[in-house]
Amino acid sequence: MGRNWSKKSRRTAVGAVRRSGAPLALTLAVSLLGLTACGGDGDGGSDSPSASGSGSEQPPQGPDRLGPAPSAVPSVRQWKAVRGPGWQRTDRTRVVPGSDSLRDEAKLLADELKVPVAKGPSRTGDIELKRGEDGGKSPGGKVNGGPESYRLVSSDGKITITGGGDAGVFYGTRTLLQTWRAQGRFAEGTVADAPDRPQRGFSLDIARKNFSADWIKARIREMGDLKLNQLQLHLSDDQAFRVESETHPEIVSDPHLTKAQVRDIVGLAASRHITVIPEIDSPGHLGAVLKAHPELQLRSASGATPRGAIDISKPAAAKLVDELLVEFADLFPGKWAHAGGDEYQALMTENPEQTYPGLAKKAREEFGDKATVQDLATAWLNDRASTLDKQGKIPQVWNDGMHRGGVVKPNKPREVAYWTGREAGERQPSEYLKEGWKIVNLNDEYLYYVLGQPNNFTYPTGRRIYEEWTPAVVRGTDPVPDKWAGRDRILGGRFAVWGDLADAQTTGQVARGIRLPLAATAQKLWDPQRPERSWDDFVKLVDKVD
Repeated sequence: MGRNWSKKSRRTAVGAVRRSGAPLALTLAVSLLGLTACGGDGDGGSDSPSASGSGSEQPPQGPDRLGPAPSAVPSVRQWKAVRGPGWQRTDRTRVVPGSDSLRDEAKLLADELKVPVAKGPSRTGDIELKRGEDGGKSPGGKVNGGPESYRLVSSDGKITITGGGDAGVFYGTRTLLQTWRAQGRFAEGTVADAPDRPQRGFSLDIARKNFSADWIKARIREMGDLKLNQLQLHLSDDQAFRVESETHPEIVSDPHLTKAQVRDIVGLAASRHITVIPEIDSPGHLGAVLKAHPELQLRSASGATPRGAIDISKPAAAKLVDELLVEFADLFPGKWAHAGGDEYQALMTENPEQTYPGLAKKAREEFGDKATVQDLATAWLNDRASTLDKQGKIPQVWNDGMHRGGVVKPNKPREVAYWTGREAGERQPSEYLKEGWKIVNLNDEYLYYVLGQPNNFTYPTGRRIYEEWTPAVVRGTDPVPDKWAGRDRILGGRFAVWGDLADAQTTGQVARGIRLPLAATAQKLWDPQRPERSWDDFVKLVDKVD
């Protein structure tokens, strides 16, 4: 995950209320009847794009004027302004859920706007939430729907949000809330909106640096407003194991999250349609586990003990890690789990077979005379992925756990989290894509916030992400060919915080440091097209909707 490449260079108002996450094919055609490809808070012309500038946010001055486009981060994909007074919160405003499944979304929005939840029918001034097949579709029906799509109609002083699913309804409430914070109203018109990528997230290393449950929950609320839908928690590393374990309490570090705290975090995330993805990294980055189980420590021919490397030739090593994977499968009930696989020290030596003859011997015994240590490591990750698959999880693994050639091949199902192109036997993203693997983009050139900036890392800026990065830019600064860049191949991405030098920043400094990069990442995962709004205007927008 980009921490140990020390020998290699990496880089060649109203809004006083404070803020307390299924694949989707979205076709945005320039010729859509009556829609504009915009999403800013500019002064909307009748059919002209209005996402390009900060524009005017004054209410219309007469019946022949159009109000401003929504103020939202990420920007809405389509907005059609029409003449009319728009919507404002009044003493009579209520939030009216159209079904029991939407009561949570209704209550959250009502609390944020300080208005009541009520039963229908809806009336002037109300906000009606409902599900329907037309969620996210344009009036002409040319924008495909899906669970994360929504359609927001502001008409005759009332707001109606129709989502393809509960998540779509929730995202519609975020657009309404942010616009209300920025403008104090919502202009007359229609939003048709949906994300470009199904996986949009934030990855947090809680092993090397302790982040409190409250800090994590604050980020979840921030992520919800940004329409991000995944939170990956890196639970274990050489420094610590940060979640309570009943199967192996001896490995748990202090401070750590209790299971009750984790359930609270998972529950809050679910209320924002965010899936929490646990990562128990192996066969490297297990120093905290090995401190309690030194008998499982990998040793070289000379007796050296590479930090964090477990001896994958020992059945007891696999048993311990699998017990943890199974235990945490229920604690984190989402559909994904991360098995790690990166930076196994045995594969980072010039001659693994000579340096670790025990691993080489085991590889030949298991897989034949041509097998190497690489094959044994591939088999290890295959087995961990199979354990997760049996628990109903989709395994994700780091790309440097996926090796070229060899006797043993990576198994399926799995998704590849691509972060680096500087591993031994480095492989271009296109190589994985040609082999049919689906990728989640964690490009360390743009998306890695590594505390202390070791090994030539520098803190990423939101401006670089906003102006240069897209989901297709998986490695370095160049995008993969267009034929590999679709949402069916590159599923999305995550912005990541790593605690290499844990004391380099306080948790408050981290929160402030990642605020704009996280917002920029959310923008580009929702809509990867080059933004028409300048970076300076985007920053102003983030400040307005916060």
